[in-house]
Amino acid sequence: MTEATSTFTVAIAGFGWWGKHIAKRLQGHPWLRVAGIVEPVTDNHDGIREMGLTAWTDLAEPLAQEEVDAVILTTPNTLHEAQIAQVAAAGKHVFCEKPLGLSADSARRSVKACEAAGVQLGIGHERRYEPAMLALREAIRREELGTIMHAEAAWSHDKLIGVPANDWRTRKDVSPAAGMTAMGIHLSDLLISFFGPVETLHAFTASRSLGWETGDIVTVQLKFEAGMTATFSAVLHTPHFIRMHVFGTDKWVEILNDSHPDTPDGIVRVLTSESGKPVEQTHYDWEDAVTANLEAFAHAAEGRAPYPFTPEEMVHNIQVLEAIALSAETGQAVTLADI
Repeated sequence: MTEATSTFTVAIAGFGWWGKHIAKRLQGHPWLRVAGIVEPVTDNHDGIREMGLTAWTDLAEPLAQEEVDAVILTTPNTLHEAQIAQVAAAGKHVFCEKPLGLSADSARRSVKACEAAGVQLGIGHERRYEPAMLALREAIRREELGTIMHAEAAWSHDKLIGVPANDWRTRKDVSPAAGMTAMGIHLSDLLISFFGPVETLHAFTASRSLGWETGDIVTVQLKFEAGMTATFSAVLHTPHFIRMHVFGTDKWVEILNDSHPDTPDGIVRVLTSESGKPVEQTHYDWEDAVTANLEAFAHAAEGRAPYPFTPEEMVHNIQVLEAIALSAETGQAVTLADI
């Protein structure tokens, strides 16, 4: 955890899997305080109260509370833009779980709404705060890998296979391109943070076991404006697997995560190879990257430090999402300048 500050009070909108996880992660935090949770399904309010939190049915309720500094949105994807605008208009900072929007224009409107209101916009891409990823990004910045040639990434699990068939996560209009909005969008965010903007991409989706309208596999090929290429995939029905592998002319680095960001156990293995030398392996213990992101958001909202995500990166990642959905539908490569 970062150093203590004055109390920063948040409300959470949504009491699903991730809303519950964030509320639990922040229990006992020395300066990030959850005042309550907005949940329109009143049958879920007992669970909120059991956590010692206020239960609201409407987002307008915490926005009227002077003590609330910010709102964390863990709501269905299609609600994000309107809720960001509502929170910003109330003068509250807003942290939005991924995706920021389902189209680049939607993301642009959300960024502009926060800029016009003078509030901080945060985004739920906690993987940037993993120590191994921070070390890899710094090694890339310092050109320790030589010229970057290619990257490969994957994030797959079976945590969502039990959701009902009519759940919003199974629908193409709400969660396009199979596992993109659940997992793949974290990988595209990491790749953008490493290499900058994507120039063009080609994506494929498939449905192998779940029968979801949106599919259960997505795989993407990308070329970056800086010249390197990358591939990544997300599978919604397989045992846990998280990997990031960056290939340079002088060195390659592979990162393997034993556990999901919501599961505080396991290690993160880092393998490094240079020509003519044995492969080296080190590891990092699991760290709470979710809380680290929320702390960085709160510090930025208070003007203590810049937020590591630029508005341009936030919007570009949604450009990538939109391009992937389009490519998967058409079977054609998509140029990002056209989105």
